[in-house]
Amino acid sequence: MLRISYGAFLLLAITLFSACRKHVMDDMPMEKNIDYPAAYVVNGEDATVSVIRLSDQTVSETLDLMTGSAEMVMWPHHIYHLQSLGEHRLTVAVPGMDLSEGHAGAMAGMKGKVLVLDAVKGTVIKDLEVPVMNHNAVYSPDGKEIWTSQMDMAGKVLVYDAATYTLKNTIAVGMEPAEVTFSADGTKVYVANGGDDNVSVISPATKAIIKTIDVGDNPVAAWVGYDGKMYVDNEDGKSVSVINVASDKVVQTIPLGFMPGSVAHNLTKKELWVTDPENGKVHYWTWDDAMQDWMHGGVLQAAAGAHAIGFTTDGNTAYVTNQMAQSVSVINVSNHTKIKDIIVGKKPNGIVLKQ
Repeated sequence: MLRISYGAFLLLAITLFSACRKHVMDDMPMEKNIDYPAAYVVNGEDATVSVIRLSDQTVSETLDLMTGSAEMVMWPHHIYHLQSLGEHRLTVAVPGMDLSEGHAGAMAGMKGKVLVLDAVKGTVIKDLEVPVMNHNAVYSPDGKEIWTSQMDMAGKVLVYDAATYTLKNTIAVGMEPAEVTFSADGTKVYVANGGDDNVSVISPATKAIIKTIDVGDNPVAAWVGYDGKMYVDNEDGKSVSVINVASDKVVQTIPLGFMPGSVAHNLTKKELWVTDPENGKVHYWTWDDAMQDWMHGGVLQAAAGAHAIGFTTDGNTAYVTNQMAQSVSVINVSNHTKIKDIIVGKKPNGIVLKQ
């Protein structure tokens, strides 16, 4: 008869427990200390976030978005930042499919995710599944809510409590809504309905639709302007619709001649930048005070698949993600020249700066 002493059994149990604990600890991402100005770049194919230290323009950290849940994180997309009460939070939408070639062909029945990260520690603090694939997720300016779209034929916007992550509101909008954005003053929410060629305007207080604005063909986002405007990139229409926030009317349509990747407004330089993914370029427009109009100012080289743009607070430096080049271009805004390309992960798309 085999006899095992109590001491041997206890030693075996401790050994197994220690091994299991080590395995769990090895799988857990180590906390970072990103307490410096940084750009966060979502690498769609890698399901990671590259952290670029702004002071030396190098990649200082790579954050793994795999959370250990049963569902894999596939093709994370756009990223937003909120600073509130001394804390920094990031939201990342996970549509689950590659959108680098455009937004047509969203698959019905696919679920999405919202990931919430601690921007300083670099850890995922919430993995929230949503019923339908989503394009982005954004905090309300007061930090109390998280808004995300549902890219379905029966389009919806979901509003979650940012503290409990419970669903507060479901708002019906147009077909296949993509980006959800707040105006600079936080008084209105804009939702680009790609399937209906219009933009829904929502009151963040009442959650009611204020107005529906017709724009160009297949709008992707109403990007925030800091001049009382919103700038809508119409992917198939190859144009930008300029919306006056006060009147919610289109006051100008800028023809592009190329499919836009995204739009970014630089208030300091009075410039409007639009990426040209197919040609790896960035076009910029300058504001003409006399004409009260945007005038094409020039074009600069980024890299293949130029997509999202992030400006530093002073407006002097731009960071452009290049989805097909696995890089971020750093650009001097004053002379419109490229400083360098920073290698990041595969298929970088969304970018946000913490300063």
